[in-house]
Amino acid sequence: MSTSTYIYIFGESEIKIWGLTGRERLQRMLNAYEQIKLVDHVGKIPTGASAVFLNANFLFDTRVLAALFSLDKKIALYSEENCPAAIRTDGHHAPQVLRNLNSNKSKNYKFVLLTIPRIGLNDLKIDFQQNLKKKDPPYILPISENNRPLLEKELFSGSYKGVTDLVTKWVWPVPAFWATHFCVRQGWQPNHVTYLSLVLAILAGLAFWVGFFGIGLLMGWFMTFLDTVDGKLARVTVTSSRFGDVMDHGLDIIHPPLWYLAWGAGLASSGSPIAGLEILMGLMFIGYIGGRLCEGAFQLWLAPFDLFIWRKLDSFNRLITARRNPNLLLLTYGWASGQPDTGLLMVVLWHLLSTGFLTWRVVTGWQVKQKEGALKSWLQDIDPARDRDIWAVKIFTRAPLNLRKPYPLSSN
Repeated sequence: MSTSTYIYIFGESEIKIWGLTGRERLQRMLNAYEQIKLVDHVGKIPTGASAVFLNANFLFDTRVLAALFSLDKKIALYSEENCPAAIRTDGHHAPQVLRNLNSNKSKNYKFVLLTIPRIGLNDLKIDFQQNLKKKDPPYILPISENNRPLLEKELFSGSYKGVTDLVTKWVWPVPAFWATHFCVRQGWQPNHVTYLSLVLAILAGLAFWVGFFGIGLLMGWFMTFLDTVDGKLARVTVTSSRFGDVMDHGLDIIHPPLWYLAWGAGLASSGSPIAGLEILMGLMFIGYIGGRLCEGAFQLWLAPFDLFIWRKLDSFNRLITARRNPNLLLLTYGWASGQPDTGLLMVVLWHLLSTGFLTWRVVTGWQVKQKEGALKSWLQDIDPARDRDIWAVKIFTRAPLNLRKPYPLSSN
């Protein structure tokens, strides 16, 4: 018996969401899975093999696909519109399923598959998203021209991390949405945006080095904005690559401390040098590296999830912890107030305070694990729809999309 799962895509919607039809989007999403074979004819599916039919008239959450592929039984996943969005069967029954689908096209497939058990989204076991540090409701959403603007906003908002810094969460979403649209219209790839980010990161550092703090901050903020855009562009168009991911994350890790070092060098060459600059830069590197080590130690030794989604306190801390954007706010304040040296001092102090706080959280996590066993993220205990009255749930999760109500663009 074949160990591969064979995929057959049905549905004929040509409506494009972020430049992709439902079929094109599914084809790109399937590239992420091993042991998946896409077929254009059900006759190519071996009799004993697992087969999954996917409806290209729907927008699929990638978590729904993963849950479907993990099942080992025949099911028909129905949407709220009482239409089959996906059918899991086998190669022996696949031709009959296709005949039933073809005979029910005019009825939008609603009265087919009566002998296959029906399930809904609530029957799939879908947990919080560790990579995006959030727990959003899974979805399968019908694609139509009327729904297209809402679906694009849903995909864009869904590409945001639930737990991130305050600038990324509340300042960038709206301009990044339109910038991402511009990139899609121009046919730009995420790596093109990342290359521009790299150039700006270098130019900002050089500007800081020679004491042109205002120009450097302008380029630095634009770089951080593009750092948001490239990730969102990759997710909404399903075009992320291993190289782009490594380059993007590598740039994020390397450039911030170099900026602060360049800022200090710029102060030294200006009329307001800081006494003990070498010591300050040493403390900055200790704080920066120490914070990263705390995050890594927590996930390596204490829990399979990120430190910032352990408790609500940790998620709120992520809004302001000593990462690039909060530190840029401090540098911007220092420059705007005519005290660039004070801005750098605040950055160094904030690194040390943040790392001290993270060290306390790691120690606390170790103590809790010794006493209670495995740690659990607070996201595992909440329902984004049911618990909307809880402040943390409102801030760090999104409610299910209701296509019948206005949908504001937001990152949470």
